[in-house]
Amino acid sequence: MARAALMDFDRALELFEPVIGLEVHVELNTTTKMFSSAPNPANSAFHIAEPNTLVTPVCLGLPGSLPVVNGEAVRSSISLGLALGCSIAPSSRFARKNYFYPDLAKNYQISQYDEPIAFDGEVEVELENGRVFQVPIERAHMEEDAGKLTHVGGSTGRIQGAEYSLVDYNRAGVPLVEIVTRPIFGAEADAPALARAYVSTIRDIALSLGISEARMERGNLRCDANVSLRPRGQEKLGTRTETKNVNSFRSIERAVRYEIQRQAAILADGGTITQETRHWHEDTGATSAGRPKSDADDYRYFPEPDLLPVVPSAELIEELRAALPEAPAARRRRLKSEWGFSDDEFQIVANSGMLNELAETVAAGATPAAARKWWTGEIARLANAADRDAAGMVSPAHVAELAALVESGTLTDRLARQVLEGVVAGEGSPQQIVDARGLAVVSDDGALIAAIDDALASQPDVLAKIRDGKVQAAGAVIGAVMKAMQGKADAARVRELVLERATAE
Repeated sequence: MARAALMDFDRALELFEPVIGLEVHVELNTTTKMFSSAPNPANSAFHIAEPNTLVTPVCLGLPGSLPVVNGEAVRSSISLGLALGCSIAPSSRFARKNYFYPDLAKNYQISQYDEPIAFDGEVEVELENGRVFQVPIERAHMEEDAGKLTHVGGSTGRIQGAEYSLVDYNRAGVPLVEIVTRPIFGAEADAPALARAYVSTIRDIALSLGISEARMERGNLRCDANVSLRPRGQEKLGTRTETKNVNSFRSIERAVRYEIQRQAAILADGGTITQETRHWHEDTGATSAGRPKSDADDYRYFPEPDLLPVVPSAELIEELRAALPEAPAARRRRLKSEWGFSDDEFQIVANSGMLNELAETVAAGATPAAARKWWTGEIARLANAADRDAAGMVSPAHVAELAALVESGTLTDRLARQVLEGVVAGEGSPQQIVDARGLAVVSDDGALIAAIDDALASQPDVLAKIRDGKVQAAGAVIGAVMKAMQGKADAARVRELVLERATAE
């Protein structure tokens, strides 16, 4: 897909003020779906299932089937609302959102409209550059997810050009909380980074509450990014676009930046912005038009006649409030102190978006320094090379196991990187890969001495230099030994033995 004409980002900011709004969908990990007893595929216990097997008559919209509200989903939604600093409605109501959903069999979505469960909140978000924003939350409301369509026969995987589409209703009815911000002003050049950091903060909150797997690559956490521009000095907001279902932190930042540049080029040329949904294309780094964006009136909302209002007791709300974990900002300050990281060291972790993974790795037994080294080093490198989120590539438990193998001397860093690649490829746990590939460090001094003696015998000039006190010459012998041992030796121990053997009478 061809990219639209873009204006230089800095020039766009000279002419226009960006205003963003973010809608984040959090799939809850309850055992069952929002309105039925069907297993919930957003719970890791049911994540892998054959199409159309996690369904009930309610999911399929069969005549006579009636929805029943999932009480645990309500509790999770209240907890999330409280963690967002929201007020909890003493009474909230479900509504029917009427729209053609090919992947919702009843042809409407049960959502909340003018009576959401939570409203008027605020979330503190810190950017990589240290700038702190208070992001205003308009509402957090409960709803059900739609199913999943697979478009077959086209070249892009989208409906355009496809020969036919397959529908899987497993996801239909999964409990969702949609978090909607108010328009965010004043971010300026930081608008793309703020969008990324905000979604990362929502993920941290959901994980700390234990209410969602929050894995973007699985669709547990999705973001719709609204972007509009207004000329400098103008009070009226510009026309917005909504880039739908962006599913990685990196893509959220890139999509917002792209839309700012695209819209600025159109407006500067005298054009107008169409209020529409747009699709993000990771391969081209561009958005493309979707459908004209509907307003609330187009959905013909009306109260859901088959469900009573949700009326949580004051006691329940206070019980859930008392159980809230630390706020993400407070948690970051505590972890920085506990781990003994400098400001720069901790900022690297925070910027990586892998604070939770690092914390879980430390909890699994790794030192903070080792956890930081692996997550922000080799794992981040592999993730960037594969254009994937690092969190979905390897588990904290496996990283802690890998670090322990290095700490014990079973693996060198070089061997550990090979093991990590095997873990990412799905070959098993670090120990299983070490055993299967025979990658453990050779700890038998006898085998090392034999290789050292061979290397010294084949390099008499190097041996003479070492005996003359030029110990730096030992590097050539160490390299030969490491090659002979296929890297399965501790270089420090090899050096020690080389010097011993070279100076022995």
